[in-house]
Amino acid sequence: MIEVRKLTKNHQRGDTEVRALRELSCAFAPGSMTFVVGPSGSGKSTLLYLLGALDHPTSGQILVNDQDIAQFNRAERDAYRRTRVGFVFQSFNLLNNLNAVDNVLVPFMPRGINSQQRRLAQQLLEQVGLAERLHHRPKQLSGGEQQRVAIARALFKEPSILLADEPTGELDSTTGAEVFSHLRRVHREQQTTVVVVTHDPRYIEDGDNVIRLRDGQLEGPVEDNLESATAD
Repeated sequence: MIEVRKLTKNHQRGDTEVRALRELSCAFAPGSMTFVVGPSGSGKSTLLYLLGALDHPTSGQILVNDQDIAQFNRAERDAYRRTRVGFVFQSFNLLNNLNAVDNVLVPFMPRGINSQQRRLAQQLLEQVGLAERLHHRPKQLSGGEQQRVAIARALFKEPSILLADEPTGELDSTTGAEVFSHLRRVHREQQTTVVVVTHDPRYIEDGDNVIRLRDGQLEGPVEDNLESATAD
């Protein structure tokens, strides 16, 4: 269970303080598929980055299995991101000088890569339909193929939480649908808790949890969001 309690995040822009989130409360059930939607500037990506411990809240709690990650020190945040969370970003974040397999492995290269890890990276790429692209570099891949490499990289650590920030934002609708089919397969087969920020409601299906934000707050009663997130 991920539970957000009265979460506030302020940003300083020059002399102006901007409140990206305003005492936001919501929840994400284990193994759920949740879409965070809302207009630009509503706080969607801010919430995602806080859930992934990529940023630190101004106040409030983020409870992951009853641990408040908002209180983690730097080492604890690093360990949380390294072992429990997978990230998929809109911009893919692939290295142009590395092939698909090495791009999956790159976050783990500083600690050394063994043959078993390399085989796992290849298997993950095969699972997302890239068996014929293992040794291709990003410039030799389509946008959808690059995003699938990014998904495989996120899954390499077998995360319990997968966070995706506009994962189809740079893709056409057909390719975006293919990417979401892979995200849903991961969610279904591995029971991963998936949280997706998107502007595009076409990918939302019946049974998905939806959290709507506007001006850093929930649209609609807090209780409705909590009940939706925790329903069986």
